[in-house]
Amino acid sequence: MKKTYQLQVEGKHPDRWLESIKHEIRKYLRRERRRSLPAGVDFWDFDCRFGETEGTSEIAHVASLIARIDQVAQSGGKQFYIEILAKHGIRQPRPVPGSEARPSLPE
Repeated sequence: MKKTYQLQVEGKHPDRWLESIKHEIRKYLRRERRRSLPAGVDFWDFDCRFGETEGTSEIAHVASLIARIDQVAQSGGKQFYIEILAKHGIRQPRPVPGSEARPSLPE
């Protein structure tokens, strides 16, 4: 999804329009996460960019998108650009606490 959203639309209440935009983004994320996973993939991950325009967009975490939208709306911005691209995610094993600190035993 690559899209520029206008926050001030003629004939639309700004608060309802903002909620509609957020709903559309959440719906897109749910739909992408529902897709079947290829073999060897653990989850769907997302590469996201956010900014006022496509040229000024920066990398953003998917969990911070809604908060960034709220910041733009509160600061009086007229539009924002959002890019969400799904990618394969593979979980990394967590290190066992204390395993690096122990020296190995001589054989």
